[in-house]
Amino acid sequence: MDLDIKTLIGEATAYDKKQMLEIKRPKSWLKSVSAFANGEGGTLIFGISDDDQIVGLADPEGDAEKISEEIKSKCDPIPAVNLKPEDIDGKKPLLLHVYPGQETPYYYIGDKQRLAFVRIGNESVVANRIQLKSLVLKGAGRTYDSLPSSYKFENMAFTKLKSVHYKRLQRSFEDSEFVSWGIVDENGSLTNAGALLADESPIRQSRIFCTRWNGLDMTNGLGEAIDDVELEGCVIGQLQDAVSFVRNNSRKKWWKESDHREELPDYPERAVTEAIANAIIHRDYMQMGSEIHIDIYDDRLEIYSPGGMMDGRLIQQLNPLMVPSKRRNPLLADFFSRLGLMERRGSGMKKIIDSYKKFERLPAYHIPEFQSNASEFHVILWNLNFAREGVTDEKVSIKEDSGTEKVFLKEDNKFRKEFLKAQRIIYKLISSNPRITIAEMAENIGVSDRQVRKYIKRMTDMKFIVREGGRKNGIWKIIDGDYEDFFERIQ
Repeated sequence: MDLDIKTLIGEATAYDKKQMLEIKRPKSWLKSVSAFANGEGGTLIFGISDDDQIVGLADPEGDAEKISEEIKSKCDPIPAVNLKPEDIDGKKPLLLHVYPGQETPYYYIGDKQRLAFVRIGNESVVANRIQLKSLVLKGAGRTYDSLPSSYKFENMAFTKLKSVHYKRLQRSFEDSEFVSWGIVDENGSLTNAGALLADESPIRQSRIFCTRWNGLDMTNGLGEAIDDVELEGCVIGQLQDAVSFVRNNSRKKWWKESDHREELPDYPERAVTEAIANAIIHRDYMQMGSEIHIDIYDDRLEIYSPGGMMDGRLIQQLNPLMVPSKRRNPLLADFFSRLGLMERRGSGMKKIIDSYKKFERLPAYHIPEFQSNASEFHVILWNLNFAREGVTDEKVSIKEDSGTEKVFLKEDNKFRKEFLKAQRIIYKLISSNPRITIAEMAENIGVSDRQVRKYIKRMTDMKFIVREGGRKNGIWKIIDGDYEDFFERIQ
């Protein structure tokens, strides 16, 4: 017997079952044919009960003919299928395997309706407007990021892309690479991917909203958010600024070794970087008015990204270490891969989990969590320093295998909300124009020249920035290693 029912049933997204062929209600099973063809393919088993017992069909040959006729008359276009009768202990189920289609969307036509279905978990549901758009693009062999945008290439600047390209690859970005990277298409039009990489990206739904909440949720009555920012512009710069936001709104504890000090951040930077990069790369940019959200609470960090799993599966029902990568925005993914900001293969969730594993002995250790539905993807990273169940916040001792004891000491956050916001803007302004004046900074931040000078003095005293050269002809330089060396730390 070459049919492994248990294996097939375990693949909930790619499997559906019917106890019998409901010839008078063809939509009840043709919707799964449509969904499988629109997705990664799948198998319908006729002759299996709700409790997964094989009962077989009375006339599998006759049912096979009826199934073929219904597919031909009620599916448009007609998907590629394979009908296979089986004989299992004298019972005769019928397998209908539907292959993933290349001419999406595949519609069910009947009951005066024309509907395309998609697979979400173990259900076949009507494709919504965004999903239908994706199916149309898939059928045309296109993706959102490869489409020509409504913006002009000559109106865009790419200083951030060029700067990071030089840092990561140790060579200048050549003009010819705008085409080879897909920033402009063969007709010279700026693509959506190119618009997302521009310094001042005009695509509004590419923004990232970052908030540090006061407490364990948004409604605990402890007052307004401690810090918040709306990040926009080049998506590569957004990655840097989002990681910086998390770092500046986190604490560090540390332990002393015999000859050095080791730090324990609230969240491993590798996990934060990977989670945010994945959100930028894999989000659904066709969901207008829906941006990435990064919410930091006392005990956790949550990242929300528009767009569920591409194949309709639910990540919480899968082993995240075994999920293959499916790229919704292949051009963006390729940019990040070429720059060494992420790997081509799907190892993002594994990197996130592995970066936490080294802290398994900590009292506050919780494995990262992943959740998804049809239109959302969520990542939850737990605060390694959060006190739980009587563990004091001031001092935590960890016994190592060697018998030595590591004591983690509290380090207070020195930054105020207003200063952090000004610091982020000043970094961005200096990065794009090292010769920027105090007056120009003040205009961009929306404060007085005097207030900017206070910010500049504090940042200079803290060795975040430095002025090189005279007042008139000098330039500003960022020397904050945590911020400026971010792209050099990514492995």
